[in-house]
Amino acid sequence: MMRDSRYDVLFEPVRIGPVTAPNRFYQVPHASGMTNALPRVRAGFRGAKAEGGWGVICTGACSIDPTSDDAPLPMATMWDKNDIRAHALMTDAVHRHGSLAGVELWHGGASVMNRASRLPPLSPSGIPWMATHIGFMGNLRPKSMDKSDIRDVLRWQAEGARKARTAGFDIVYVYAGMGYLGYEFLLPEYNKRTDEYGGGIENRIRFVKEMLDVTRDAVGKDCGVALRVSLEELRGRAGTHQASEAHELIELLSDHADLFDVKMDSSPTDCSASRFTGEGSHEPVIDFVKKMTDKPVVGVGRFTSPDTMVSQIRRGVLDFIGGARPSIADPFLPNKVREGRLEEIRECIGCNICISSWHDSVPVRCTQNPTAGEEWRRGWHPERVEPAKKREKVLVVGGGPAGLECALTSARAGHEVTLADAGKAWGGRLTFEKTLPGLAAWNRVVDYRLGRLNDMTNVSMYLESALGVDEIIDLAPDHVVLATGARWTRMLYSSMEIPVGQLDHPEVYTPDDIAAGRLPQGPTLVFDFDNYYYGGVLTEHLAVQGIPVSYVTPAGQASAWTIMTNELPLVHKALARRNVSVTTLQMLTDFDGETATLTHLFNGEQTQVSCRSVLIVGLRLPRTELRDALEARRADLEAAGIKSITTIGDGLAPGAITHAVHSGHKAARELGLGQSRKLYLRDTPITDCEPGFEHAEAAE
Repeated sequence: MMRDSRYDVLFEPVRIGPVTAPNRFYQVPHASGMTNALPRVRAGFRGAKAEGGWGVICTGACSIDPTSDDAPLPMATMWDKNDIRAHALMTDAVHRHGSLAGVELWHGGASVMNRASRLPPLSPSGIPWMATHIGFMGNLRPKSMDKSDIRDVLRWQAEGARKARTAGFDIVYVYAGMGYLGYEFLLPEYNKRTDEYGGGIENRIRFVKEMLDVTRDAVGKDCGVALRVSLEELRGRAGTHQASEAHELIELLSDHADLFDVKMDSSPTDCSASRFTGEGSHEPVIDFVKKMTDKPVVGVGRFTSPDTMVSQIRRGVLDFIGGARPSIADPFLPNKVREGRLEEIRECIGCNICISSWHDSVPVRCTQNPTAGEEWRRGWHPERVEPAKKREKVLVVGGGPAGLECALTSARAGHEVTLADAGKAWGGRLTFEKTLPGLAAWNRVVDYRLGRLNDMTNVSMYLESALGVDEIIDLAPDHVVLATGARWTRMLYSSMEIPVGQLDHPEVYTPDDIAAGRLPQGPTLVFDFDNYYYGGVLTEHLAVQGIPVSYVTPAGQASAWTIMTNELPLVHKALARRNVSVTTLQMLTDFDGETATLTHLFNGEQTQVSCRSVLIVGLRLPRTELRDALEARRADLEAAGIKSITTIGDGLAPGAITHAVHSGHKAARELGLGQSRKLYLRDTPITDCEPGFEHAEAAE
């Protein structure tokens, strides 16, 4: 297909100082969980995006010195020759497809605890970041930087920039955002200095300006110099000569950077989940930047619509369309726009599972794109599936996320696929979940796969088709894949922190009841020990229906695991807007139809709460009836020529939707391999030269 001419502007080259980006698609720096310990995984992940048409591909945070140590969170380093060689794998992979490679040099300042290096963190004035999330808590407070510390950081930045140039990077960053060291100099809450680095905005930007200048001196005429800066707080502070301090910052630094990468101040606002924030949400904060500088500007906003992208360019908001999450969900998004294949874009659903992988210290994962992070270690390409050595008949039972992904990937391999579901609509759990507050975008998981399946001639799809053993034997496929999902239980929770017992009462509900349209009487108590989004969003759903509802959990916060996906503050705000009371550290231990008994998780004290109904969002167990029935008739299946039975998704092990999609994809890739399937490749650090203490030396 031909590209629509209205998208031509997205494919114009743009200068960034001495280098030129081939188009306006810019994969901004983002965490990937792929550090220098996984250099080949990282190169495969970033290289796939370059192959897919992203004009600029950047690393995530890359430490310039051991005083910037975020362990155990994954971080890259630019300390020695080994690091240069590790990064060179990535720049080679990016350059192979004609894209530019950028590196986000980074010093964490007071926002890191230096757990591994055991060196004092650095801060403009000794003010620490005292996070409430235990993953970021620490006991070591920062040192107030003296002039020699400032000179050291400037030297480390320059040396890191020279190493980056040696590694092949085309754009080198100075990072002054998200609470890190450069940002700390910009805000008076962190910066209480009385010397030339403190006071008015002209002084508070001095450190960042010097970082930009030493970077430019280090890279010479070979690389562009980018400033990544958070503007949310500064935009809200009146300026002396301009509308805000953010305006003044851009004006004062315009001649010192080749590109401005603009963002918000914290993860919950910078990369908010789609449940709470729509596409292009940054615009009200960063819309002024292009008016203050003639340098190109890149920003993000979970852009998935090419029309929105064009609007940002035409209206003078951005020069580059920044993508982090959308570039993970679809590394080939630019090429699909270029080639007029918009319907094939695998749109980011904004669930933020990718962000949770950084908190988990593992390579990035994605609900929409099961190949993310698997490009090198499993050899999975995001758009191509290796043709099957033998075309076979595959029956997939269950049309939820796992079943749809398995059917699509099997069909792409060339198999003849039959997909059957007992329901009236495709989507499994998402047929209901997409109707819950803020979750409509999640149905893109279904829409994308249905769109592709409907275009394929080797796929047959049947709804309202409950299959038993006899029907499966009559169909006589070569392979049967069971994606039969899971069911919620009425199990309670123990102080041992495991599910126990069962609460049987006519007014005890599970999420399956709510999905079936059976609503409880109010007041309803929601008891949530699943701890992800579902308990919180179901509570909102009941409140929207006009049912008085309260929320109880044995965890320390509502929907506690959503701290991993940047949602936790917004979950609490949403429940407060619905007038929902939140009770933490309590277990539901009894209910008689009028009163629920709560027991404190730690001290065992009991309290009674009046309510007429209880909704338990706790343990899910696989639906195994069909699998068990098939196993009982294994001989009949073999006589019918059925070679394998594979269970995937929640029917195998209940999890998040990302687990179901990955499970379905993996099963399809491994169809017919049996015991010959391969384990994934294990990456290793590059250690061809001993690091010694070379981190302070510039590699030339």
